[in-house]
Amino acid sequence: MRRKFRSGSVVARTGKWLAAGCAVILGVWLTAVVLFAFLPVPFSAVMIERQVGAWLQGDFSYVAHSDWVPMDEIAPSMALAVIAAEDQKFPDHWGFDIDAIQAAVAHNERSQRTRGASTISQQTAKNLLLWNDRTWIRKGLEAGITLAMEGIWTKRRILTVYLNIAEFGEGTFGVEAAAQRYFHKPAARLTASEAALLAAVLPNPLLFHANAPSRYVQMRQQWILRQMRQMGSVEYLRENKLY
Repeated sequence: MRRKFRSGSVVARTGKWLAAGCAVILGVWLTAVVLFAFLPVPFSAVMIERQVGAWLQGDFSYVAHSDWVPMDEIAPSMALAVIAAEDQKFPDHWGFDIDAIQAAVAHNERSQRTRGASTISQQTAKNLLLWNDRTWIRKGLEAGITLAMEGIWTKRRILTVYLNIAEFGEGTFGVEAAAQRYFHKPAARLTASEAALLAAVLPNPLLFHANAPSRYVQMRQQWILRQMRQMGSVEYLRENKLY
C-alpha cells in the first residue's frame, strides 16, 4: 500500500509540474501576443529554430538576420503581393479560410502532394511563437494563438508582423532584409515586380530563390502580378485599413 501511495504521489506531483509548466508557457505566449500588438518583434521562433539548428550542425557562419520596419516603410506593392499570393481573403476572415481548408483536405486525400491552407494570420502565429512541423499539437496551438492575435491585433498589425518575420531565403527574415539582400534597396522602394518575386518564393524559401528564380517561380511571379492588378493596389489596402 505504501508503494502504491508513493507512486501515486509521484504521478500527482509530476502532473502538477506539467500543468504548471504548460500554464507558464501559455502565459508567455499570451504575454507575447499582447506586447507585440504594439512593440517591434526582435526575433521569431522560426529564426531561433533556424539559428540553433545551424549551430547544432556545426555551421557557425549562419546568421538569422532581420530588420524591423513599420508598415509605412514597406512598399504598398509588397503588402499587396503577399495577400495576392498567400491569402486573398485576409481582410475578411477571422484567422481561418474554411473554403481553402476544405479544398486542401479534398486535394490531399487524392494526391501525394500535400496542399496547405494556412492564412497569413496562421503563418504569423506559427512563425512568431511556434515551431515547424505538421503535428496536431502544433496545429492546435497555432489555432489558439491565431484566434488570440485576431482578437487583440488589427489586420494591419498582423500583416506588418508577417512581413517582418517571414522567411525569404537562407538566413533572411523580413521584407527589409530581403529587399537589401536581393535588390540592394530598402523595402519602401520595392517595385511591384520585385514584390511579386519575393512573394513567389514564400511557399518554400529554402527551395525557391529570388536571386535565381526557377521557371516555376517566374510563372508564379507573373500570376501574382495579375492578381495584384485585379485587386487594385493601394486603394485596396486603404479600403481594408491595411496601409
